[in-house]
Amino acid sequence: MVASLSEGRPKYAEHAGAHRRAKAAGTELADRLLRIADDDAAAYGTFSAALKLPRDTKDQQAGRAEAIRTAARFAAEVPLHCVAACAEVVTEAERLAGRSNANASSDLHVAALLAEAAARGAAANVRVNLPSVGDLDWAASTAARVDELLVRIAALAAATHAVVASGEPRPPLDPAA
Repeated sequence: MVASLSEGRPKYAEHAGAHRRAKAAGTELADRLLRIADDDAAAYGTFSAALKLPRDTKDQQAGRAEAIRTAARFAAEVPLHCVAACAEVVTEAERLAGRSNANASSDLHVAALLAEAAARGAAANVRVNLPSVGDLDWAASTAARVDELLVRIAALAAATHAVVASGEPRPPLDPAA
C-alpha cells in the first residue's frame, strides 16, 4: 500500500525501483502468508489426528509415535516458513522507510510491528512442536534458525521505527541490493 501511494509522485521518483520491488514482494508475501495459514491449519489437523490414533498394542503405539513425530515436524516447519516470511515483510518495510510517501510512513511502522508480532507468535508455534519431533539435531538447528530470524526481524523493525520517527528522507537503494 505504501509503495502504491508513493508511485508516480515526482517527489519519490528516485525510489521508483524500490516501490516496484515492494509492491511485487507485498503481493507475493500476502499470497504466501495466506497459503501458510492454510498449511498451518492442515498441520494442526494432522497432529491432532496423530494424537487420536489407537495405542492399545505395541504396534499401534509405535505407529502412533511415528505419526506424532512426523506431524510435529510438519507442525514446526509451517510456522518456521511464517517466521521467514515475516522477516521478508520487515525487510521490505525497512527498505521503504524514508523512501516513500511520508504521509503513509506510519503504515510502515505498523507493518513492522505486526510482522514482528506475527513472527514471535509463529516462533512460539515452532518451539512448542520441537520436543515431539524426535530428532534432537533437527530441533536444535530449527530453534537456532528461529532465534536468528527473530534477531534479524527485531533489528529491521527497530530500524524501520527509527526512520519513520525521524521523518528524514533516505537516499535511493543500490539497485544491486
